[in-house]
Amino acid sequence: MKTSGNTIFITGGTSGIGRGIAEAFHKLGNQVIISGRRKALLDEVTKANPGMRSVELDIQDPQQIKAVAAQLVKDFPTLNVLFNNAGIMPFDDAAGAIDDDTAVATVTTNLLGPVRMTSALLPHLKTQQDAVVIHNSSVLAFVPLASTAVYSATKAAIHSYALSQRFMLAGSGVRVVEISPPWVDTDLIYKSGDSRAMPLPDFVAATMQGLAAGKDEVYVDAIQALRDNPGSGEHGFVNAFNQSLKDNPIPVGH
Repeated sequence: MKTSGNTIFITGGTSGIGRGIAEAFHKLGNQVIISGRRKALLDEVTKANPGMRSVELDIQDPQQIKAVAAQLVKDFPTLNVLFNNAGIMPFDDAAGAIDDDTAVATVTTNLLGPVRMTSALLPHLKTQQDAVVIHNSSVLAFVPLASTAVYSATKAAIHSYALSQRFMLAGSGVRVVEISPPWVDTDLIYKSGDSRAMPLPDFVAATMQGLAAGKDEVYVDAIQALRDNPGSGEHGFVNAFNQSLKDNPIPVGH
């Protein structure tokens, strides 16, 4: 995709990967609009990046999605890029009781949010030049992390959805791109400086290069083996992956 001259809407743009990508696009001269639930954080990001715009949005609310989509089309008629980034990653226990409210929130945010947001903006995007929908999945779309079973399942689902959507939009003028981050050192889990986590600036730089190269799937070279996981050896691969993390746990809080 072209990396300048766009009008880009990014959900979940107040921190982590969303903010990093938003600021990278902003520096390249794009009109960037970010969304989030907390106005104070939106104001903080836009103040630090003069010219960037924001809109309050609870991605779990389908009526808000429709209203925000309509307002975006009205206020930014050249909008041509949607980056579905908003997500939550609660830990859970697939071997025990799952908190229903948390599970519903995870599915609604990570899967239905991007589906609904894309659906609301697609009629407009189909009228634009260089239109792109970017879905933020995860390396866990390919190799689930057992301690975040519901989150991993939602990312596998958005990967599947992106594949179908890319096929269905072929010839429409709207490209579908998927980015699949590795473990990036952000507050999504717990920003710890763990050496296994990729520094956010490095991830943003690599992702921007992948987007500029026109790839349908953008991921860092370090996760190639995990991307190639699905297949007849999947069960053993997933077990080994999760055992290694069980032996060397991911930090989950202060």
